[in-house]
Amino acid sequence: MTHPSKTLDIVALGEAMVEFNQTPGQAPDEAPMYLQGFGGDTSNAAIAAARAGAHVAYLSRLGTDRWGERLMDLWQRENVGTTTVLRDVQAPTGMYFVSHDAQGHHFSYARAGSAASRMQPTDLAHWQDTIASSQWLHLSGISLAISSSACDTAFAAMQLARNVGTQVALDSNLRLSLWPLARAQACIRHAVSLCNLFLPSLEDMTALTGLTQAQDIIDWSHAHGAAQVVLKLGADGALASDGTQRRSVPGCAVHARDATGAGDCFAGNLLAQLSSDHNLWDATAYANAAAALSVQGIGAVSPLPRRDAVLDLLNKGTHA
Repeated sequence: MTHPSKTLDIVALGEAMVEFNQTPGQAPDEAPMYLQGFGGDTSNAAIAAARAGAHVAYLSRLGTDRWGERLMDLWQRENVGTTTVLRDVQAPTGMYFVSHDAQGHHFSYARAGSAASRMQPTDLAHWQDTIASSQWLHLSGISLAISSSACDTAFAAMQLARNVGTQVALDSNLRLSLWPLARAQACIRHAVSLCNLFLPSLEDMTALTGLTQAQDIIDWSHAHGAAQVVLKLGADGALASDGTQRRSVPGCAVHARDATGAGDCFAGNLLAQLSSDHNLWDATAYANAAAALSVQGIGAVSPLPRRDAVLDLLNKGTHA
């Protein structure tokens, strides 16, 4: 079978949503105010990659409502391809709210029955050429969790990617509000067996496996099929492994205001660097710097940095 050349760097699959993010600095007795933006982990990663200079497209469903139109406008402004975004007249575009307190940021979702949750494996008929033309297919635990049919679609897309020589990247992004732990464990374990690059967080993997040590999590990830692993360690940076060697890549010392979307920023920038033939270690350092910049703003999309800002931070060499 003849496949198109790899004209795309990254194609991401999942759910994009409208975001309402609580603005900081309000007194406890004040009614909360929210800044309207956009989110959805793989959409954030796609935009982050596009801002880093990658050629990117998105695979999803949206409602035919006003919010769906605004997301389409967003992707077009951000140079993310939208010809593969299907519109569903029977379901709405999802949304979520982010609140903040001393314990961090907290998510509340209004996504049940959303258009993206109605993705079906038959949607791949619209997407197979795009997947075949991309260097990377990027998904997450949330791509699997939003519905059984979306999970089936994600697995089918991953298998298709493997068949056509497209590498698969998976971010763990565990959200136990979306599915039971036992199902999450089984589905993510299977997804890891289908991916070339696994991007877990320490917190996610402790919940999924009971492991608490970074080296043990790398071992688990390789044992379950991932050729490359980058374990995200927040302010401490990341531990990256190509299966032969492991390197700790330090984080950057910054004042964090809002961590919403930081892991997505990391994933998108990492894949953008790998797509342009940077090695895993340099790509991880770049992704760390990009994520450090993103946490200094508010919301998931607005703070995603441009390439010049990331290079400037890297040149300063400021580590945590």
